[in-house]
Amino acid sequence: MWKRTPSRSASKEQVLEWIQKYQETEDDDAQTNLVLHYQYLVESIARKYSNGRSYHDDIVQVGMLGLLGAIRRFDSSFGRSFEAFAVPTIIGEIKRFLRDKTWDVHVPRRIKELGPRIKATIEALTIELQRSPLISEIAERLEVSDEEILEAMEMGRSYQALSMDHSIESDSDGSTVTLFDVVGREDEEYEKTNRRMIVADAMSVLSEREKQIIQLTYLEQLSQKEAGEKLGISQMHVSRLQRKAIKKLQQAIISSGGV
Repeated sequence: MWKRTPSRSASKEQVLEWIQKYQETEDDDAQTNLVLHYQYLVESIARKYSNGRSYHDDIVQVGMLGLLGAIRRFDSSFGRSFEAFAVPTIIGEIKRFLRDKTWDVHVPRRIKELGPRIKATIEALTIELQRSPLISEIAERLEVSDEEILEAMEMGRSYQALSMDHSIESDSDGSTVTLFDVVGREDEEYEKTNRRMIVADAMSVLSEREKQIIQLTYLEQLSQKEAGEKLGISQMHVSRLQRKAIKKLQQAIISSGGV
């Protein structure tokens, strides 16, 4: 359903009519119209959070679920536009997905789910008590043990997500610079260069003839027969020297911590 061409020409009144109709009757046509109307918005948000990851399509689907949740819960009587309500809802769903997908260490789901509850409880108790709450007070409010609170708080330090829209500074012209604008990209050439340096260092353990064999068969892409003809030795001799050289290289790289 998400692959149909989106339509963004509907008026605000039409969108509110679709939302009301869907909330009252779960009308399929109203749902489809809303999804198509806001498909571009969801995909735009998803692109910022996927940032080239292989599970971009999953993030789009999660964003769509957030959109549907926003449609179900939206209340126009509060005076907010639907977009203002939907965007944080969509982002929240995506961030929850990424939280489960990208924790640096394996953390039990119960601990992941307890983390946001702890944060909300701390905020609530701070207002009620006019001070920072004790671990025991947080545990009592959430009906869990002190140990579970401490474990969740410690595990929470292993991952902390920031929205790619998080503002970090402003340009001289007043425009905002976000985290997405300055986030680094993986440089494949760096890894290639690092590997070349490791191999170059390891080559020092080879004899001159072994270096010639590696040069001809791997760097110049000659066959063993062609390399043998160039060096005036048999193909079998080339094969033996090649195996010996590769074994010496592997041992040197492992000893240097290169793998």
